[in-house]
Amino acid sequence: MAKDQILVGIEIGTAKVCVVVGEAKPDGPIKILGVGQAPSCGIRKGEIVDFENVHKCVREAIADAEDKSDVTIKSVFAGVTGSHIQSFNNRGCVNLPEEREEIDETDCEDVAISARDVNIPQQNAFLHTILQHYYVDGQEGVLNPIAMLGRMLEADFHIIHGVGNRIRNTVRCIKELGIEVEDVVFNGYASAQAILTPQQKELGALVIDIGAGTTDYVVYVDGAVKQSGVLAVGGDHITNDVSMGLRIPMAKSERLKVEEGDARLGIALPGETIFLKDETGFAGRDVERETLNMIIHYRLLEIFELIKRAMDAEPYLPMLGAGIVITGGCSQMRGIGPLAQEIFGVPVSVAHAKSTSGLVAAAENPTLSTAIGLLRYGQAAYASRPQKDGFFDRLRGLFRR
Repeated sequence: MAKDQILVGIEIGTAKVCVVVGEAKPDGPIKILGVGQAPSCGIRKGEIVDFENVHKCVREAIADAEDKSDVTIKSVFAGVTGSHIQSFNNRGCVNLPEEREEIDETDCEDVAISARDVNIPQQNAFLHTILQHYYVDGQEGVLNPIAMLGRMLEADFHIIHGVGNRIRNTVRCIKELGIEVEDVVFNGYASAQAILTPQQKELGALVIDIGAGTTDYVVYVDGAVKQSGVLAVGGDHITNDVSMGLRIPMAKSERLKVEEGDARLGIALPGETIFLKDETGFAGRDVERETLNMIIHYRLLEIFELIKRAMDAEPYLPMLGAGIVITGGCSQMRGIGPLAQEIFGVPVSVAHAKSTSGLVAAAENPTLSTAIGLLRYGQAAYASRPQKDGFFDRLRGLFRR
């Protein structure tokens, strides 16, 4: 990226569509120029279930972002999530031809293709092939093998894939507005780019992004992505639990959760209540604060225990030198940090996007971590290729198996 570049990230979330417009300098901070938002309609657990309504919401959010940033949006980096997204680690291997010993870029491309030479569900498509480590003739710790001499190139990758049509629905929803899709990115991976420093990635960190309909997580160890996943559980499930448990409307449950809720148990005074005012169609009454906290506590406990159970299958939890970083809209819930620390047994912090300028309020809003992370991803993508490739060329590569 030879000069300042206008980048746009769009997250089509369960609760709202977020569009962030930024100006990126080569290897420097990103200046946030504007943020557009629109309430979501037609999204369930992070996935499109009503295309026409989602298309309308995306159009409104794009228009809002253009108005606030004074930028005409022509292309975007789009985030995707959903319980259909899966991942695994695999090693690729390439033997150099006898007449050549110097490793080149083609070998690096071929070793990534080799790593993807595995069986995944027929309806699935590869989303990311994220490099972990290179090996040249068994030598570990190789950062860049190009121009090195060797007979065999190996590399470990973290590979993320999902149902192709669900990913393509997101692309189509945006392209029908006449906007190009530069790339499609897993939301959890994007969020990690926004909130983790290179030092945290090297030390080891777990990023948990709790949105309205899903919870995405990504594990970094030694600077590389080692594990990732999606839970079809998020903040809306807490709201629904509060509504069912206290028998109050959903809108009132959401306000009660945000304004009064706490994930910790035993902090309310005995018999302490919260008075809910009379409203049209609702007779005011008192609810017990400890009951509210208990509902929130057990749903968040479920989320953290599911992630910990997935991590227990791998050796990475003891390697989290930088601890756990929670982001997303639900990260603002009081008491969420202490609860997570109790479950995982490592330090926990709540974070927002780093290394940004411009609209400070946007950078400090954890609900925008994914969209800002998409700008970070785009900045790195432009820096790593000499010129912008056509979308359909990348789409063919994205869905090639």
